[in-house]
Amino acid sequence: MKKKKLLSQYHPILYFISIWEKRLKRQLTWHFDNKKYTKERQQEKLPYRVKKHQSKLLKKLGETDMVLQHNKVDNLKIIIEQVNGIIIKPGETFSFCKTVGLPTKKKGYKEGMELSFGEAKSGIGGGICQSSNLMHWLALHSPLTINERHHHSFDPFPDNGRVLPFASGATVFYNYLDFQLTNNTEWTFQINLWLTDKLLEGEIRINKALDFNYHVIEKKHNFIKRGEDFFRTNEIWRTKNAKFRSGAIIETELLYKNFGKVKYTPKEFISEN
Repeated sequence: MKKKKLLSQYHPILYFISIWEKRLKRQLTWHFDNKKYTKERQQEKLPYRVKKHQSKLLKKLGETDMVLQHNKVDNLKIIIEQVNGIIIKPGETFSFCKTVGLPTKKKGYKEGMELSFGEAKSGIGGGICQSSNLMHWLALHSPLTINERHHHSFDPFPDNGRVLPFASGATVFYNYLDFQLTNNTEWTFQINLWLTDKLLEGEIRINKALDFNYHVIEKKHNFIKRGEDFFRTNEIWRTKNAKFRSGAIIETELLYKNFGKVKYTPKEFISEN
């Protein structure tokens, strides 16, 4: 059955109005939700690392222009200037959109690749989701509470060196698709991001050593064909493990059950076509 279009998809003006209506609602929420949002950043790193991860900067994604990938790197540099060293104290909430603000040409952002309505296209600030994806993966390995996270409902490109499970990212779109972390613990956390020649790297640090850690795994991954369409499913689970009892599992939880449309033919089905 063909999916019904949203009203905002019928005309650019309707889309523009819809976007700014949502942005206004978010601005009001930021003023009246009684959350204490993070503001402090510091260069000095907190003493203990909770989790570190990295992702490749330049990737060939389908037929997309590699210029967009290079522009993405410049966009990520701006994100790092805003986020690196951010401190999340007990009771505070980190909001990606509130911290970074609206990506504009005036701020130095360039045309990068972004995903919208199931398609890849260029847009100012495109590619910055690589940083929110990385931070989400780091947060999954920490005691921080992920209280807002969105991901794409489709898979646009075949796996090409994919390291993380399908649908384990966190997309952002200023400002109504936000990525937020709340510190409901007694500890203080710090997010650090930086670039090397080929990688975006990041870590979460803490002011006190923990006696446990987290392990995140994918289960029940599968491709499904329904009519002429392909879909991808999986589950993402997390275990909390004791550091000093031979890794004994303290807790196991299901984080996400994912189901998304695939915009390509999975290799398992290529022989059928």
